[in-house]
Amino acid sequence: MQPILRLFLVKNSGDLARFGVILALAGLILFGALRYENFLSPYNILSFLRYNSMFALIALGMAFVIITGGIDLSVGGTAAMASVVAALLSPYHWAAGLAGGMAAGLAVGALNGFIITKMRIQPFIATLATMLAAYGTGLLLADNQSVSVSYDTGFTVIGQDDFLGFPIPAWIALAAYVLGWLVLQKLPIGRHILAIGDGEATAGLMGLKVERALAGVYLASGTLAGLAGVILASQFGAGQPTEGVGWELFAIASVVVGGTLLTGGSGSVGATLAGALLLAMVFNILNFENGLGWISLSAYWQSVIRGAFLLVVVVLQAKLMARHRST
Repeated sequence: MQPILRLFLVKNSGDLARFGVILALAGLILFGALRYENFLSPYNILSFLRYNSMFALIALGMAFVIITGGIDLSVGGTAAMASVVAALLSPYHWAAGLAGGMAAGLAVGALNGFIITKMRIQPFIATLATMLAAYGTGLLLADNQSVSVSYDTGFTVIGQDDFLGFPIPAWIALAAYVLGWLVLQKLPIGRHILAIGDGEATAGLMGLKVERALAGVYLASGTLAGLAGVILASQFGAGQPTEGVGWELFAIASVVVGGTLLTGGSGSVGATLAGALLLAMVFNILNFENGLGWISLSAYWQSVIRGAFLLVVVVLQAKLMARHRST
């Protein structure tokens, strides 16, 4: 049991807040199981995991960026562009589509890292610029329309098939999170990333290779966004150049709900996953509630409710952390 808890928690003052998101997720699952007949049905569980694996991947990349004290606004545009690239390459081979989409994400991540570390541009401005560029590139490549993928090369298996009864996208996300946990908790680069978040100048004085670590973090974020784009194209059968709007906000919200401070210096990979699942679960609950007929909320109202839910969770976590520090 202890190794599982270590995946979700780190030993600092934010542990209590991060444990809170796990309790909230468990509470929502219990509520849904008691209220809705098919909430725990295999169809709902597998569909939930298959679809939300994309958001979990971009949240993981965002967690590493925010731990360093940065921000990556380009993940949504990167995923949209990568989905188009993957769709265009899918007729050649499923591996070509997968590699092409991830390479597109890696290219955006490399550009972000270069602008931030070498040109000394603030991450907010740098990634805002690359977000716009990524959306524009995707629209140009797609000629402002969806791009159908090939169904003959096995590319759709990535997003639509299962392995050992579990959706392949969920396996991919799980593997990414295990690797992310190992990097952050077990490897020296993880300690460097945390140190940079505590203070970039101080980390430099300690002899840490700050620029290399920052570039690696943005490379990882871009690559994970590219992988999310591959899953998007494979799952829906088309590259979507207009998708990804608001994905960066979902990723940031997942990281914050998971207890990671926007100022950087601390964070938890497992709590980020719990945060992403928690926000996704809110939508799932609302969809079931619509199905009961007691309420009828459009997607717009669902966004309002999820935003309010995020605000409540953040306020509660802030109070928990303040109380924890005072004791």
